[in-house]
Amino acid sequence: MAHRVLRLMILILAGLPWQAAQAGEVLDRLRATRTITLAYRETSMPFSYQWPGGEPVGYSLDICRQLVRAIEKHLGVSLTQRLVPVTSANRIEHLERGAADLECGSTTSNGERRQRVAFTIPTFIATTRLLVRADSGIREIWDTDGKTVVTTRGTTAAAMLRDFNENRLLGARALEAPDHAAAFARLAAGEADAFLMDDVLLASLRARAEAPERFVITGKTLSIEPLAIMLAKTDPAFKALIDAAVKQMIQSGEIGELYRRWFESPIPPDNLNLALPMHFLLKDSFRAPTDWLPN
Repeated sequence: MAHRVLRLMILILAGLPWQAAQAGEVLDRLRATRTITLAYRETSMPFSYQWPGGEPVGYSLDICRQLVRAIEKHLGVSLTQRLVPVTSANRIEHLERGAADLECGSTTSNGERRQRVAFTIPTFIATTRLLVRADSGIREIWDTDGKTVVTTRGTTAAAMLRDFNENRLLGARALEAPDHAAAFARLAAGEADAFLMDDVLLASLRARAEAPERFVITGKTLSIEPLAIMLAKTDPAFKALIDAAVKQMIQSGEIGELYRRWFESPIPPDNLNLALPMHFLLKDSFRAPTDWLPN
């Protein structure tokens, strides 16, 4: 009995240094390296995007840059910001293996993903709908039975389409593209009949098309998607600092200013205005900001 107790005490004591190291390892590394890595998306306008010859920009990137300032203030050091591009398919892996500290894109916080990574308080709420050609005759998801629907690989929309086909007997032909721009290109070229994705991303792709009037966003809301900044799950101290910084941005009105800049004003490179007022669901969530979500 005494031998078993001794072994248990050794195991507990052996685990204490590891737990202590985990509690603040990201902040310790940032303090030591003076470098923070921000992952961004190349085609997720207006959240995070890049055009030829331009720097990555967007609503989520602006939020992340403000978060970096909060981290610098907490650590008392200046940080170099290193930017790395990610896709829908590899963004979670980048955080899990430490190749990025924050993902500044258009990622939905859901239960399945929160098993692997952490998310901040939501910074945007999107709804999932269809983008179709204006003359397609498609008005609802059920009109795509026997037709080709494109989504972006690794997104919640792709999982939703699989669910409709496998469990709700939709019968659409599913096509997955590597990014949002490629998915829209399939729709524009007639290789797909509909593009299933978050409405705000569909609106930005339509706005950039040569003939935006050729495309319409249609159908009932299929899901509500809370988008948030993504980070690794291993460091609760780092997450607590980031959540406090996001809450401060919400309460000070700073995040509202960023929203107006990216969703209600002309944005680069072509001065497009998405003219997308803040959804009442996002306004309500900002009244009592929390990272808790039901799914």
